[in-house]
Amino acid sequence: MADFVGARSQRGPTVAEQIKRYILDNKLRPGDPLPTENELCAALGASRSSVREAVKTLHALDIVEVRHGHGTYVGRLSLSALVEGLTFRGLLSPDGDFAVLSDLVDARELFERGMAERIIGGLDADHLDRLDALVDEMGERVGAGEDIVECDRLFHSLLVAPVGNELIRQLSSACWDVYAIVAPFLNVITVRDEVDTIEAHRNMVRAVRQVDPAAFDLAVRAHYAPVRRRIAAARARTEQAPA
Repeated sequence: MADFVGARSQRGPTVAEQIKRYILDNKLRPGDPLPTENELCAALGASRSSVREAVKTLHALDIVEVRHGHGTYVGRLSLSALVEGLTFRGLLSPDGDFAVLSDLVDARELFERGMAERIIGGLDADHLDRLDALVDEMGERVGAGEDIVECDRLFHSLLVAPVGNELIRQLSSACWDVYAIVAPFLNVITVRDEVDTIEAHRNMVRAVRQVDPAAFDLAVRAHYAPVRRRIAAARARTEQAPA
């Protein structure tokens, strides 16, 4: 095993790594075209099959985008691979991965509380009106016996959008997406605190309108507290269930 590891570590960069280096060296941006398959083979000194496999790998990671009939382009560089990995982990081992959900909630809360001043400074009247409209829609959905998942997602996406930090926006959305996929399988969302959730969202908007970071911080804490209670309750039910 040691010989194998040593031999592996002495190998040159993979074709996928060479393509990533090409993107960086040529300062390509998302949406920019990459050379054709033949050109990549010649530039990298790699076989056609090696280039194709490398492109498949990078496509799965959203580093490149394959547009059939048009060519290969630099991808959006999103966090879709992170979402897939965390989702699979949560679904694969639910007994031990309530911690994953708790970590995701911590991350989301950290983003919003840590960026409070920038959120308050970046949300204009139009954004605030749209946030209030989403909160109103949540109330209507609850009254009609419908879920508020999509409204919740849109609310938090819009909340951090004006900050102008694309990485924070993507990380926040990735955490939300994983939670929304995994939580139902772990029976975390069987008991909802809709009234508290809606009121916390409304208080967030109110705090921004009043330019009150302390009130915003309290509203964010109040929003995530019921989520943590649901995770703890689901974990307890799982631990108490007969093997």
